[in-house]
Amino acid sequence: MKGAVLVAIAAAIGNMLQGWDNATIAGAVLYIKEEFDLESQPTVEGLIVAMSLIGATVITTCSGPISDMLGRRPMLIISSILYFVSGMVMLWSPNVYILLLARLLDGFGIGLAVTLVPVYISETAPPEIRGMLNTLPQFTGSGGMFLSYCMVFGMSLMESPSWRLMLGVLSIPSLVYFVLTIFFLPESPRWLVSKGRMVEAKRVLQRLRGREDVSGEMALLVEGLGVGGETSIEEYIIGPANDLTDEHDPTASKDQIKLYGPEEGLSWVARPVTGQSTLGLVSHHGSMENQSVPLMDPLVTLFGSVHEKLPETGSMRSMLFPNFGSMFSVAEHGRNEQWDEESQQREAEDYASDAGGGESDDNLHSPLLSRQATSMEGKDIVPPLASHGSHLNMRRNSSLMQGNAGEAVSSMGIGGGWQLAWKWSEKEGEDGKKEGGFKRIYLHEEGFPGSRRGSLVSLPGGDIPEGGEYIHAAALVSQPALYSKELIKQHPVGPAMVHPSETAATGPRWGDLFEPGVKHALIVGIGIQTLQQFSGINGVLYYTPQILEQAGVEVLLSNMGLSSASASLLISALTTLLMLPCIAVAMRLVDFSGRRALLLTTIPVLIGTLIILVIGNTVTMGTVIHAVISTISVVVYFCCFVMAFGPIPNILCSEIFPTRVRGLCIAICALTFWICDIIVTYTLPVMLTSIGLAGVFGIYALVCCISWAFVFLKVPETKGMPLEVIQEFFAVGAKQAAAKNE
Repeated sequence: MKGAVLVAIAAAIGNMLQGWDNATIAGAVLYIKEEFDLESQPTVEGLIVAMSLIGATVITTCSGPISDMLGRRPMLIISSILYFVSGMVMLWSPNVYILLLARLLDGFGIGLAVTLVPVYISETAPPEIRGMLNTLPQFTGSGGMFLSYCMVFGMSLMESPSWRLMLGVLSIPSLVYFVLTIFFLPESPRWLVSKGRMVEAKRVLQRLRGREDVSGEMALLVEGLGVGGETSIEEYIIGPANDLTDEHDPTASKDQIKLYGPEEGLSWVARPVTGQSTLGLVSHHGSMENQSVPLMDPLVTLFGSVHEKLPETGSMRSMLFPNFGSMFSVAEHGRNEQWDEESQQREAEDYASDAGGGESDDNLHSPLLSRQATSMEGKDIVPPLASHGSHLNMRRNSSLMQGNAGEAVSSMGIGGGWQLAWKWSEKEGEDGKKEGGFKRIYLHEEGFPGSRRGSLVSLPGGDIPEGGEYIHAAALVSQPALYSKELIKQHPVGPAMVHPSETAATGPRWGDLFEPGVKHALIVGIGIQTLQQFSGINGVLYYTPQILEQAGVEVLLSNMGLSSASASLLISALTTLLMLPCIAVAMRLVDFSGRRALLLTTIPVLIGTLIILVIGNTVTMGTVIHAVISTISVVVYFCCFVMAFGPIPNILCSEIFPTRVRGLCIAICALTFWICDIIVTYTLPVMLTSIGLAGVFGIYALVCCISWAFVFLKVPETKGMPLEVIQEFFAVGAKQAAAKNE
């Protein structure tokens, strides 16, 4: 995981620059007012601070669609350039108008970084540590604020502090960020696949995962190109053919389904389960513990049914299938390179005309489908997806893998205990003829008592262990991303699927936003972003200096010889420093306890601290007691907020949307964030005047109560799940919700 971690750290520097800028302008504005005599012009003073907010809001409206078109990495490069240029212009600023222009450019850079860094990290991180890596932007943002406060505090001790130098220093870390984005950060592999650039995507994945075999994840990324479609939940008993065949029942073999992996000759046998599995029951009725909740979204119970079966601890790889990887055992060194090279050349000649468009790589001339037929029940069919970039062949005359999941990596493992496969299905067409097609399957082990884990398939030429072991698995079954009745008429690849370049050529469409699963995800994303901004963070930040002043902290620092401005900056630095260990704890818990669990645990603490602040401002008590209680409440509020309600909305929004419309949907959610931020910021002084501080905190406490209810009823747990599986669950959940409302 080293490659993915280093890439995430480098990308998160963009958020560090945002935190750096926020803290710097808070200190520099004290000296800007003096130089430009803005004491009598509070509007201009407010505009200097808010101009970056305006710039971020404006750029967000188009950042998502542009990133879908140009890529994530170019947008991060542009962000670093905007940071650098704005810092240089602020260093020069001869008048307030140039300063306002520089702040606007700075806002553009902030908007791009805040919107796209979580998306980039989600698309490059392994599912098992995606939450931890996506908490890095919160950590680096707070770290940037702390470092900036320390810098500004040091400058404030000078005889004549220079606000231009304070703001201009931003150019130094932004230059480092620029170098990293140019020379270190790769493009998102999911975006590369969405554009049909398969060779580049494979190389990036190999670098990020630190291994050569990424065939399973490559196939997964291709499947992520689809938006919408019918998804159903099925159950299978999967195992060797001789175990699943009943000798006394000659019709049993007719019920068997042959499943395929993405490599040549890789297949195994499954038998549909006639009864309902745990996941199947949940999909219709919800989990047992949530059946009594009338307003519970079926989506929440559906996700919960999966996590209820996850072990407490797991490896970074396929943790639910200790030997499930034996189905996909591959040669480590003894690869059949001759087959790979010849098949690529042959298919390139046969389908050279299939790859159209200037963005396609050379490898797109070779289809993802192997053209070698495999016999199934006496009929020749085409085995499914085989990313030719995977130069792996099946190990013959080898024993199936034994031992722990962490000891060997399954080529089909896609994270979180999920496996990817395809099945061939046949049905009668309108003319009475049989029509065949592939179905994509995401497999997940069921927690049935008595189910046996072990060697599950007879590999070609392999040895089958005695005992005939099998596994019970739930399956999300839907249409593959590369199969489309419309596109199949244009440039078919074999009889089953279209070429990825054809799917990529369609691009994002506004109509995709109205797909039930996407629409459901947008409700969750917009809702959580709105509630986060109205939960009180801006009000508590606004009130913190007053709280600490009442506590006597500022007086104590002034007695030490510090000016009021220096004392205020030092207090802010110490407050920010307290956040860092709390965020570090959240980075550990977000993938262990989960996003939903963290929110449901910390939001009640936010409610409690806000209620205490309301009581402290309505009930008369001693000055010292009031100061101590208020200070503790503010510190606890900050610590709990940055652990969950601060980073998790961005994490969720970067996880729940399909690849093809992710940038567009993220832009909508980010725009909601910035608009709500502006509303809260500019209504706070009015609310303080009209209903007072106690009334403001009372409203924030009420919003936090609504937030808890929203999370409990509507926000699913997404920890450890591949992005593409999350999107399938949203499609199923939306379908179940619609059926429930009928």
